[in-house]
Amino acid sequence: MQAASSGIGYGLKYQARCISDVKADTDHTSFLAGTLSLKEENEVHLIRLSSSGTELFCEGLFSHPNEIWDLVSCPFDQRIFSTVYSNGETYGAAIWQIPELYGELNSPQLERITSLDTDSGKIKCILWWPSGRHDKLISINEENLYLWNLDVPKKTAQVQSQDSAGMLHKLSGGAWDPHDVSSVAATCESYLQFWDVRTMKKTISIECSHVCSVDYHPQKKHILVTAEHESGIHIWDLRKPKVPSKSFQDILIGHGLSSVTQSMME
Repeated sequence: MQAASSGIGYGLKYQARCISDVKADTDHTSFLAGTLSLKEENEVHLIRLSSSGTELFCEGLFSHPNEIWDLVSCPFDQRIFSTVYSNGETYGAAIWQIPELYGELNSPQLERITSLDTDSGKIKCILWWPSGRHDKLISINEENLYLWNLDVPKKTAQVQSQDSAGMLHKLSGGAWDPHDVSSVAATCESYLQFWDVRTMKKTISIECSHVCSVDYHPQKKHILVTAEHESGIHIWDLRKPKVPSKSFQDILIGHGLSSVTQSMME
């Protein structure tokens, strides 16, 4: 794929909504992207930046059943990743492994390690333990938050504990605090709800207006950012959670997005 004056491009056969950096690949700059086609066979692309930094190329191309709505690379094994998928009616989630010979022209099929299926709720996302090798991960559906034990060699995953969002609310996503691994934040309509995963009990909550996404600052403790449908992007200091420390109303295009990133890094 060719470089342009504004950056480097990579083309997918079908539309996509998911991309994840491969943190465990410390030798290269790599990404996984998943497509979203209801009628066609979907794909997972393993994309790598060339050593010259001028080209993105496909290191592996793999078939994936159903539309991919969420995709996250495992933080400790570059060949493992999770997806949330849908056939247009129902949703599911699974852990996958990329075959060792993924550099071949005709890439082998993905190996499904295990499914993360529960009896209730539309699953929204998977959260991996933030850093290092660990057997814990979290799935979030509209109604509940689940803590799983993952055993890759045995190809099993079991629910260790869970908690409900409550009858009047629906969860839509979340983030795991990289500085305090006992804390998870979940987006829940008009507020952020935090859980202590050691007890799987709710802790604090922050009122937000139609919050749709949340993420933690990668270097600084207590700092996170939310995106909200009607009121833009807000940066929060959890030590003073009543109001945002910074807000950005009209920055979703152009140079504005970089302004938020710069502000978070300050």
